[in-house]
Amino acid sequence: MELENSMIYNPQLPGESFYWPGGPVGILLVHGFTATAAEVRPLAEALHQAGYSIAAPLLPGHYTRPEDLNKVRWEDWVLAVEEMYKRLTKDCQRVVVGGESTGGVVSLYLAAWYPQIAALLLYAPALRLTLRPVDKIRLYLAAPFVAYARKDYMDSNELWQGYTVNPLKGVIQLLKLQKKVTPLLGKIHQPTLIVQGRLDQAVHPEVPDTICRKIQAGVCEKYWMPDSGHCVLLDKERQEIFGITLRFLDNALISAKDNVPVQSSV
Repeated sequence: MELENSMIYNPQLPGESFYWPGGPVGILLVHGFTATAAEVRPLAEALHQAGYSIAAPLLPGHYTRPEDLNKVRWEDWVLAVEEMYKRLTKDCQRVVVGGESTGGVVSLYLAAWYPQIAALLLYAPALRLTLRPVDKIRLYLAAPFVAYARKDYMDSNELWQGYTVNPLKGVIQLLKLQKKVTPLLGKIHQPTLIVQGRLDQAVHPEVPDTICRKIQAGVCEKYWMPDSGHCVLLDKERQEIFGITLRFLDNALISAKDNVPVQSSV
């Protein structure tokens, strides 16, 4: 793997995919846009310690060079997650799927196509960004000519790893994924957990309510973390979030039912 450290924040962290066998229930965790699998590692460690099997793929275009993220499509992200999901189903009786930011949106897509998924864990799911309409217009106009834009600020969080820039064509792929997922929400029935930070400047604050209103789940729990930003899984309230997640899983898995598998989603 070609790694350009100058474009990666915290390059010393392990950012590759990982797979940790454990108990009969597996949990698939998906990182966010520009990040790496390091973003979900602390949660994965807490869940693995609790007895769950854990899988976390590295999304195509990540953990190499920002230019690589401009060369992939949203379908490539879905297929990578789907491949890891199928691997996990071979080893586990039930599988829970979840993710941070873009990883949460991919998780929603997968849940719509695989009703046998037992539950959903969504952390700041980026179903809608805080971008203004004029910002989107500028993005589409600039993307053919500008490879990436420097992030306005970099969080000093020592646990986050990823690109220091936003690849513009990659952002457009995220917007396309959002458009694809939104009309699929009505197909989702799994018990769902949503956690978002009150200080999140990336994901629109209406997203949790939108998801809970449109999905067909009997259980949709929302938690707002007052002192956390966008990367809630790595922020100062992460230990509380880990506890919330474990309690949610305890309750959700009791009522989760197995369903008939479906074909590939893409």
